Amino acid sequence: ATAADRSAAGRGGGPGGSVCRNRCEIRTAAEPPEPSRPSSLPVFPQSCTSHYNAGTWGIVQGQLRPLLAPRVYTLPMVRSIGKTMVQGKNYGPQITVKRISTRSVTRPLCKPTLECRTRLTLRFLSPPRLPSGRKCKPIFVQIARQVVKLNASDLRLPSRAWKVKLVGEGADDAGGVFDDTITEMCQELETGVVDLLIPSPNATAEVGYNRDRFLFNPSACLYEHMIQFKFLGILMGVAVRTKKPLDLHLAPLVWKQLCCIPLQLEDLEEVDLLYVQTLKSILHIEDSGITEDSFHEMIPLDSFVGQSADGKMVPIIPGGGSIPLSFSNRKEYVERAVEYRLHEIDRQVAAVREGMSWIVPVPLLSLLTARQLEQMVCGMPEICCEVLKKVVRYREVDEQHALVQWFWQTLEEFSNEERVLFMRFVSGRSRLPANTADISQRFQIMKVDRPYDSLPTSQTCFFQLRLPPYSSQVVMAERLRYAINNCRSIDMDNYMLSRNVDNAEGSDTDY
Repeated sequence: ATAADRSAAGRGGGPGGSVCRNRCEIRTAAEPPEPSRPSSLPVFPQSCTSHYNAGTWGIVQGQLRPLLAPRVYTLPMVRSIGKTMVQGKNYGPQITVKRISTRSVTRPLCKPTLECRTRLTLRFLSPPRLPSGRKCKPIFVQIARQVVKLNASDLRLPSRAWKVKLVGEGADDAGGVFDDTITEMCQELETGVVDLLIPSPNATAEVGYNRDRFLFNPSACLYEHMIQFKFLGILMGVAVRTKKPLDLHLAPLVWKQLCCIPLQLEDLEEVDLLYVQTLKSILHIEDSGITEDSFHEMIPLDSFVGQSADGKMVPIIPGGGSIPLSFSNRKEYVERAVEYRLHEIDRQVAAVREGMSWIVPVPLLSLLTARQLEQMVCGMPEICCEVLKKVVRYREVDEQHALVQWFWQTLEEFSNEERVLFMRFVSGRSRLPANTADISQRFQIMKVDRPYDSLPTSQTCFFQLRLPPYSSQVVMAERLRYAINNCRSIDMDNYMLSRNVDNAEGSDTDY
């Protein structure tokens, strides 16, 4: 099994998850298991393993999941989604979102001397504020508060679980606004605007693997946080059902827990290398010549407290702050510390799984590997030009036209980060599904009759790029780069502002 699919003891949270607790024995990677030690504990309690035969137990642990044929989990998933699909509707309930101030216009990123139409409109540098002067709540919080009050059955649509109304912006959601707000919510999660996710400890320490990955925040445990984690699960379920991936970078440890694969020490080490090394040093401290008399001179800890994923020192067992740490009980301390870290986000995982159960059949996640679940929710992390070429449709221009050839040359020369920005510009999304067949909307390239070397425009609702004529490929690349980096807001005509401003001042409870 791969690193993402290794199995061990742990606990699955939420609907459809089995609950099994264990203590983990710590040993270095080079050391074999030592079952003869009387203090070693079984990986799983006998009462738990006795319910399964060997084959089924391999599925529960996750060891055999990579061997399952894709149809074993895809066919039940597709059938379940099909039978629970809302019929006869293009979109679900309407959700209202305020992203900008309707009273003041501040510095735009786009230079006023350059043409900026349709998709190419002003993006403001100042924080969005209400007429009262308060900042708007994050988009994630605004939508979460409204969606969790809805009926789950009303959200099971094939493309748009809800329709977004942007207060003060000239946009009619035909799909592009829905996609764009979901992308913005993912950005809010990973930039700390919403405090549900934290960078992995390895990212903070700049060591080890998964430095670009995030964990659920163990300190986000209030009722409001649980509601938001539930909504995050709804977003994940919507991504699976609609086949429109989320731009999230969660650590393999999180995906394992979401599909009920028990965790082991190596999973913790992949996100917090230094902490695991510290625990191993405490466990084998006698190898360094440390005795009971000199133990406290070398170990700064004096009680059963340990470091959480967010860096806080917390009791690793109830009342741990009053239980002395000594040379003789150091092994129990290490076992308890590992057990705490492997289960510290169980509540958050359970809330996310509850939200996913609104949209997709959560019990089927127990057939997936962590990697498979990540691909279903997040798609491909890189934007491949060859994939776009497979789903492209040309309008008002021939495939062999110089304009088209220049475009593909430009896109291939872009870095992946620039191609992600391009995807956001033309579709509102930052990712493509892992399976090309799941791309439900064709990418359109349209030649438009406008002045030479103008900025390109797009219609996110239709996955459409509109290209004016260009004098050279160099000029096209320059204009396209400017567009994707500076002009990413939805069209905002003045008549829409004046039409919406009065309605916006009525109530701002959710903004």
